[in-house]
Amino acid sequence: MILLSTGSSVGQLIVAILLFVAVLAACYFTTAWIAGYQKQHSFNRNIRVVETMKLTTNKYIQIIEVGGKYLAIAIGKDEVTFLTELSKEDITEVSSQNPANPLKKEEFQQILEQWKRRIPKGRQKKDE
Repeated sequence: MILLSTGSSVGQLIVAILLFVAVLAACYFTTAWIAGYQKQHSFNRNIRVVETMKLTTNKYIQIIEVGGKYLAIAIGKDEVTFLTELSKEDITEVSSQNPANPLKKEEFQQILEQWKRRIPKGRQKKDE
């Protein structure tokens, strides 16, 4: 009787794990399909955000390229305001792949080491 009960419990556990894996796989593939669908339908060759600068919590200035023209716009919580049109000479394209880029992102290891140096050492235990 105990063996039968244990066998059915193990069977229920295996079925529950298999159902969990099936639901997880269904979620993964559904999310991947939706992402691909959105990517295909939102692709636009005429509008591109060149740069964004955050001014406050919900206010930004953006430089956008629309049909070959560069525009500066201000974006607030409920409004978008045209600021000015910029010439191509006014725009400095910053490439993240450019090794001479002064704004080059630091490596994760360097940032981790900086934070380790900032964290104070734990209190030393006194020998009794």
